[in-house]
Amino acid sequence: MADAREQHRRHRATDPVPAAQHYFTPEPAVPSAPRRVELVLPDTRFDLETDRGVFSPNRIDAGTKLLLLEDPLRDELSPGGPGREPASRTFVDLGCGYGAIALTLARRHPDATIWAVDVNERALALCRANAAALGLANVVVGREDELPAAGATGAVSAVYSNPPIRVGKAALQGLLDRWAARLAPGGRLLLVVRRDLGAESLERWLAERGWAPARLAARAGYRVLQARPCPSEAP
Repeated sequence: MADAREQHRRHRATDPVPAAQHYFTPEPAVPSAPRRVELVLPDTRFDLETDRGVFSPNRIDAGTKLLLLEDPLRDELSPGGPGREPASRTFVDLGCGYGAIALTLARRHPDATIWAVDVNERALALCRANAAALGLANVVVGREDELPAAGATGAVSAVYSNPPIRVGKAALQGLLDRWAARLAPGGRLLLVVRRDLGAESLERWLAERGWAPARLAARAGYRVLQARPCPSEAP
């Protein structure tokens, strides 16, 4: 019996750390095992280097792809598109991972600055490497505290995120509050959340915080949400 328990202990010690315990931590505990994945969209495609210990290392996450497919700014801000140029031309990929959202935005808006933000050092290194490999010099990669220009109030046109729901409600709400405060007038949050991981409760919370959330898409168990600040009421 003792030998069986020891074998079980050794087996558990060599098991990979579950994704929920490491993809939003600064230093992933799992050994590196690089690989490549392909992102294919109607307007662009590219290969990305990924690794264990980051979000969705084996394939482009379905929610991430849906957010990019339904991105309202793809058409609104394209040359000749119907949208007006915002006061700021800075976009944020919050929880960038290896860079699927940030690099797509960089290609769609070559005149804009894209801030790719994460806490995971392995993810940040991958995002930097992928941006360099694709020649996307308008991507700036770093932790939240390393991006002072993106941290100023009114500095950001839009914050995109497939947010780390598993960090917990309080941590997630604090993260979104901080970045919402950085949006320029007319700016917006663009989020994708799985319905079974709290999309409806997040939508309610956004409304309670004085935002006007709208569902841009609902497909395959995901919801794409857009939130803009509600107009201030006169005292």
